[in-house]
Amino acid sequence: MMRAIIVDDELAAINSLSWELRKYPDFISVIETFTSPKEAISGINYLKPDCVFLDIEMPEMSGFSLLDKLEYRNFAIVITTAYNQYAIQAIKESAVDYLLKPVDQDDIAGVIEKLKKLNGSQNFQLQFEQTFEALSKASSPQVVQIPVSGKILFLRVEEIVYCESDGNYSKVFLESGEQLLVSKKLKELEDLLPGRIFFRIHNSYIVHLRKVNEYLRTEGYLVLSNQRKIPVSRTKKDAFLNRMSQ
Repeated sequence: MMRAIIVDDELAAINSLSWELRKYPDFISVIETFTSPKEAISGINYLKPDCVFLDIEMPEMSGFSLLDKLEYRNFAIVITTAYNQYAIQAIKESAVDYLLKPVDQDDIAGVIEKLKKLNGSQNFQLQFEQTFEALSKASSPQVVQIPVSGKILFLRVEEIVYCESDGNYSKVFLESGEQLLVSKKLKELEDLLPGRIFFRIHNSYIVHLRKVNEYLRTEGYLVLSNQRKIPVSRTKKDAFLNRMSQ
């Protein structure tokens, strides 16, 4: 029996999909549904489902961003979307299946057959990574909007080396050596930056993972591309090393 979670900001879409899935009681069971992506992150990490039906376009957070923030990743993903072109672009080369909204009985039947094959192989982790990579190529922003001194700067993510907390503000340090004072707390800045390449290494620091040159284990510091040393929180060390190995 596959244990499934549905994540969609539209309650009507959740109800419709749940109704169709109830036609397969011997194979799949919907254990929880979420209209809030942020609540879904906690729910997925806690409940550890076998399958997640995920809306890719939600106003609070994209489906890609949700996947990026998960700790638990050993489950199959079925994308649900109203945007045919986007779905095909994002998942064309991955093992994931997708449903176009509104879903119909024939589409559900096809998805169930693919899930049965995947369930037999138990290779959820590989399927997750293939899906994540496909969505990453389609979703990852190359430019972020950073509010500075009453204006908005459009920065290429590759320009940013690291960010540092400064009370109710944050400092953004660029490859050029320039330092920007941003009118957002570090947590707010963390939500703006693509989590695939930025990591909250410490309560006071976010680093660009591609800018990490060294990890000094005995000292507990990172050395970045600008030679700046950044402390690594003990609670973040294992997660950081795991991210760097991906």
